[in-house]
Amino acid sequence: MKPTQHNNLLHGVTLKTIVTVLMEQYGWERLGQLITIRCFTHDPSINSSLKFLRVTPWARAKVEELYLSGLSKLDMEQSSR
Repeated sequence: MKPTQHNNLLHGVTLKTIVTVLMEQYGWERLGQLITIRCFTHDPSINSSLKFLRVTPWARAKVEELYLSGLSKLDMEQSSR
């Protein structure tokens, strides 16, 4: 039996979705400043980023953390309305 994912905000969100949302929100240049990894700073693309992030756990964790921080900011803005 699989454990439930009630509190996992990333459950069901693909890495491609995360990278795409961050790129659209920040752009490659700003994303490369926020998370200094080569796939964001040198000839960036979604596909090259996905290849790197899938095999580099520390980088993927930083990307997921930035994505989640954006979600928490959005939640705070919506709850204050």
